[in-house]
Amino acid sequence: MKVFGRNAVLELLKTEKTVEKLLLEKGAQGTLGRIFAEARKRNIRVQFVERAVLDRECPEGHHQGVVALTTDFSYADLFDLTGEDESLIVLCDGIEDVHNLGAILRVAECAGASGVVIPGSKGASVTEAVVRISAGAAQHIPVAKVSSVNYAIDELKKLGYWVYALEAGGESIYDNRLTGKVALVVGGEDSGVKRLTKEKCDKVLSLPLLGKVNSLNASVALGIAVYEVVRARLGK
Repeated sequence: MKVFGRNAVLELLKTEKTVEKLLLEKGAQGTLGRIFAEARKRNIRVQFVERAVLDRECPEGHHQGVVALTTDFSYADLFDLTGEDESLIVLCDGIEDVHNLGAILRVAECAGASGVVIPGSKGASVTEAVVRISAGAAQHIPVAKVSSVNYAIDELKKLGYWVYALEAGGESIYDNRLTGKVALVVGGEDSGVKRLTKEKCDKVLSLPLLGKVNSLNASVALGIAVYEVVRARLGK
């Protein structure tokens, strides 16, 4: 697996994950110099290359002068995410766009979530692009891949989680105090949260839409919701 982009690689080097080799553009300065110094501390092999080499490794051109070659992304077990009295878990129900998944990982990590759950099929996986888009958050937050979101909901409810679907037509999120063990389900870009999945949830929560557009991007909606959880826990 390749991790590319300055922020993503810097965050990777803060973890214990195995980095096989680092490719740095010749003449590295600024942030690239910091990356080189961190790699040396961890005894990671660094190879200085021409920009054309990095362009071949990253055809999209988003490498920013650095590519890290790592072992494949390691998924967590669902039950590794549970246990804390005020655990927050995010479940992705059919998120297919890698930009949305990357943004969701970043939002969840920033809000202190215990982890993110994705289905084994019918959804985006954690790819090199997702790691880059998450700005390195994918290196810090556990991601569990499960047979189905509905299975995960059933197991979390057994462990005392309140499970809320984020979808239009539900109760206002501002009328609910989201404390304790909370799991938030965010739906796919086009279909939203599936009907059977909503039926398994304890409640459907909605955000007020006061403009002319009738929906929010999945990662934006999640960002508002997770910080309602944070606000409740801070006692505001």
